[in-house]
Amino acid sequence: MKIEIWSDIACPFCYIGKRHLEKALQQLPEIDAEITWKSFELDPNAPVNSELDIYDTLAKKYGRDRRWAEQMNANMVNMASKAGLSFDMESVKPTNTFNAHQLIHLAKEEGKQDEMKEALLSAYFSEGKHVGKLETLSEIAGEVGIEQQKARNILENNSYSNKVVKDVEEAHSLGVQGVPFFYINEKYGLSGAQPVEVFVEVLTEITQKNSAK
Repeated sequence: MKIEIWSDIACPFCYIGKRHLEKALQQLPEIDAEITWKSFELDPNAPVNSELDIYDTLAKKYGRDRRWAEQMNANMVNMASKAGLSFDMESVKPTNTFNAHQLIHLAKEEGKQDEMKEALLSAYFSEGKHVGKLETLSEIAGEVGIEQQKARNILENNSYSNKVVKDVEEAHSLGVQGVPFFYINEKYGLSGAQPVEVFVEVLTEITQKNSAK
């Protein structure tokens, strides 16, 4: 089963959706899933270095006050906890994620794309790392088994920028409005951080349709 997932590492629902999908697949050992992570930028114009914390960033983006943003994030932390994730929103460093997406494309070529996606999501939401800095991204690459200098060179030269842009354009052609977006067998679309049981139901139904052909 081919599962393509458009997401952003600065998207909390994307991390939760990733974990829900993984738990669903654990319940469906008969499914051989080939997962590919696709690039999507929630805020392409976000600065690499921001003077605002996550609360003021969200408040500014949606035209609300800080208290609203704090409540939204509290709800997100609770949702993440139920998925087995520990979010530390106080330490999140808002940044531009374009280079992180380039790193995910490099990791795909190295056969480590899922490990890289997990490492970047954890770095952003749980570890308080600045994933917009090339130094930080290179260190994360090293942690998942990719040569740091190679990662640094690719980021400095924007070697995979065309792949990131291509993913974003493909998402728009499919009518993707938000992420995470799960595209299964190039036919079935599923949007949002769906509950585990929804993933199980959808994946089972698709498997049954394929076996009935």
